[in-house]
Amino acid sequence: MNKPTEAVPVRYCLYARKSSEQDERQALSIDAQIKEMLELAEREKLEVVATRRESHSAKDSNQRPEYNRLITDVRAGTFNGILTWAPDRLSRNGGDLGALVDLMDQGKLVEIRTPSQHFTNSPNEKFLLMILCSQAKLENDNRGVNVKRGQRAKVQQGWRPNQSPLGYFNTKTTMKGEQKVLLDPERAPIIKEMFERVSNLGHSGRKIKVWLDEVGFKTRKGKKLPLSMIYLMLRNPYYYGRFEYPCGSGNWFPVAHESIVTEELFNDVQRQLAMEKKKTKWGSKEFAFTRLMKCGACGSGVTAQEKFKSLRDGTRQRYVYYHCGRTTDKDCKEPYVREEVLIEQLVGILDELEIDHAVSKKKFQDELERNQRFMASMLGAEASTKMPRLDHKKYLRHVLINGTKEEKRELLLCVKTSIVLADQHLSVAKR
Repeated sequence: MNKPTEAVPVRYCLYARKSSEQDERQALSIDAQIKEMLELAEREKLEVVATRRESHSAKDSNQRPEYNRLITDVRAGTFNGILTWAPDRLSRNGGDLGALVDLMDQGKLVEIRTPSQHFTNSPNEKFLLMILCSQAKLENDNRGVNVKRGQRAKVQQGWRPNQSPLGYFNTKTTMKGEQKVLLDPERAPIIKEMFERVSNLGHSGRKIKVWLDEVGFKTRKGKKLPLSMIYLMLRNPYYYGRFEYPCGSGNWFPVAHESIVTEELFNDVQRQLAMEKKKTKWGSKEFAFTRLMKCGACGSGVTAQEKFKSLRDGTRQRYVYYHCGRTTDKDCKEPYVREEVLIEQLVGILDELEIDHAVSKKKFQDELERNQRFMASMLGAEASTKMPRLDHKKYLRHVLINGTKEEKRELLLCVKTSIVLADQHLSVAKR
């Protein structure tokens, strides 16, 4: 049989949580809650030994650090009572509510008190506490259902729930919670011309970027448009009046507002982009060191291109040149450098590089086993089972000088140091 609550000295922790729920925007702030609770404690002569402030939502269990600390302290016997503004400040989910009830059942939590109610380890009061907290969870669940239903209704009416892409404005109407999508008078004409340049003039994404930078086109945050964003915009059907919701669902809806381009213009741009991709064969040419270094002048990635020179004997000599990709600064003046020069410089800075030994060891072991199988097959030599001691940097030097392009690219994955190319010279990036 439980002891009477009055017989147990109760030491309270004052717990105040700022609600983030939409229907409680006018609820008391944390400071106001604490003031009210302290006045209650003074009137009722309650002993408050700790105060906890919480700004995290109580929607999900075990996601509030101060609440978790409160539960831990109750278990440890630091205090055995909780003083709070309302039961739903403690829990709006089943997990946190269960922790409170368990502590009451164990006799470690003697009382939960609010300005108008108090809950002890009696069946009726615990039942009332569970009802009030469960009611708060029901409100959360219903709110989520209502939000999704409202979004579905907006989508079917032609209004995408998210912020509209560049070229459009989302503006609030006089109706509560409603928005209207309008054309951006500054950006929409430029975006339309962007599509027209691709369709009529066959401009590539890079040419479009150069043009956009020349006319001073900026994002809402005042930044230049990156090349990747240009291609995303050119492929976004929202600009001619269709959107998918949710993304990846295959459910498409027409917009209920004016579009920037026509469907015919959009489809023609898609054909041009497909031709551009086929023409350039993106990724068909790979070079050994393009992902290894950054430009020391502007921070762009370093890219490469090959040149062929006809010799007097009728043969053609291939040369590979590395240079700044100019993705950050299209006017970067960093000069070109030959691949042979880069290899010499890489060999020269090997002692400064940090190497992932596990990767290089695996590559070395694979190559060693391949050579042993060759020796056994062709010469009848027995393969050694003993792994020789590996000098990782010596092995890396060997691959840089003698390895194939693929072997160089694979082994350079084990280099963990950032390398900078500046004035045709390589150096280790400063940390």
